[in-house]
Amino acid sequence: MRLRMRDLVATLLVVAIGIPYVGYLIDGDMPFVKDPRGMSAVGLILGTAAYLVMRSGDAADRTGKVEIGVAVLALALGFTALALAETAAAEVLLAVFMGSILVVWVVELMDHAGFLPGRAHPTGPSHA
Repeated sequence: MRLRMRDLVATLLVVAIGIPYVGYLIDGDMPFVKDPRGMSAVGLILGTAAYLVMRSGDAADRTGKVEIGVAVLALALGFTALALAETAAAEVLLAVFMGSILVVWVVELMDHAGFLPGRAHPTGPSHA
């Protein structure tokens, strides 16, 4: 496993998203988080920070491009949840967004731990 300090910092940022979200689910609000719009904003800000911390120094290989794609999808979900925070679908969108943050975090950690293929392997006949 090649986990580093940046992975710990990003994990703490993801936990900093999860704690208010769980509190929001249980109680309906938390300090600074009174509605789905506030929770979406917290997720966007801290999720972006966590992603930038985890991505720093990573190669833009094939796996990195997939990770960027997953992160862009999560970002789009976050902005959708923020924009539609006053609608009937707000809670569902927020839940999907929070789940997408976890997916991005898990994929990045799996990459850093060496569970995902790193660089593209050359194709063609072997010269053994």
